[in-house]
Amino acid sequence: MGNISSLSFIMKALRYYGKEDIRVEEVDEPVCKEGQIKIKPAFVGICGSESGTIIEVGAGVTGFEVGQKVAVRPTISDGSCGACKRGLDNVCYKGGFVGLSGWGGGLSDAVSIPSELVHPLPSHVPLDVGALVEPLSVGWHAVRESPLTPSSSILILGGGPIGIAIINALKARECGQIIVSEPTSSRQKFAKDFGADTVLNPVTDDVEKKVMELTGGEGVDIVFDCAGVEVGLKAACMVIKPHGTVVNVAIWEKSVPFNPNWLVLREGKYIATLGYLRQDFDETIQAIASGSMTPSSMITSKIALSNVERDGFKELIHNKEKHCKILVEL
Repeated sequence: MGNISSLSFIMKALRYYGKEDIRVEEVDEPVCKEGQIKIKPAFVGICGSESGTIIEVGAGVTGFEVGQKVAVRPTISDGSCGACKRGLDNVCYKGGFVGLSGWGGGLSDAVSIPSELVHPLPSHVPLDVGALVEPLSVGWHAVRESPLTPSSSILILGGGPIGIAIINALKARECGQIIVSEPTSSRQKFAKDFGADTVLNPVTDDVEKKVMELTGGEGVDIVFDCAGVEVGLKAACMVIKPHGTVVNVAIWEKSVPFNPNWLVLREGKYIATLGYLRQDFDETIQAIASGSMTPSSMITSKIALSNVERDGFKELIHNKEKHCKILVEL
């Protein structure tokens, strides 16, 4: 049962009105309904991630208590489509994300979430690190879906937050050499700091040639494409070994040309991954708790909700290469 009355109160929340128009306003605090958990957010990433503490447990919910630290898996699914019936709620035919697609988001004083989307954090895991579980789970899911072995050689295209998340997942699960292709110097440093063996600059390096040199002319076993750019797609296909795999993790802004022969001539595979499942969230939390992932230095800035437009959204528009994850502290 809940420990706090489900009366409605006023809270502050960030609201979206249109392009470049977001406002911190007073709104009604959400009621914690049956089957839900009400959370006071502590840290929220600009893209999707949230951690906080439970302030109310709705009727019918067991296994949670007020004051418990949690992370939120922000996927909305209908639970009844063909994908959901197969346990693939990350690709629900009518899927979306909490806050973006519906319900109240985490950039607020409180949020009520269905209990199945709430994941307990071990007491020793800091809440700011808990807010990294979501992007790290994207990387964990991509790696889990790949044919990774302890000897697999890897190329990662793109050293942004998801590229770094994939490095974290690879180091936690064990693999062979990790090569990263990333054009910006700050993100090149992130990649090296998190364990990449070699970092290439696609602006000045011939990535295909360098990868072949680094692998003794064989190519890599797996490419993770986190960049989603046309030139990278061909490079990804051309540097895999025979029977190698390209894993697309990127969301593409536009259609690009693709020649199937890039894969046919090496019997290569091209697969795509999207988001994460409950298993990925749970395993990511376990990896953080055990110390096999130490992702805290992904956090490049902590900002106040009142300054989120200037120090968050606009900072990522104009200076995204300087950042891995900006967290809003509530």
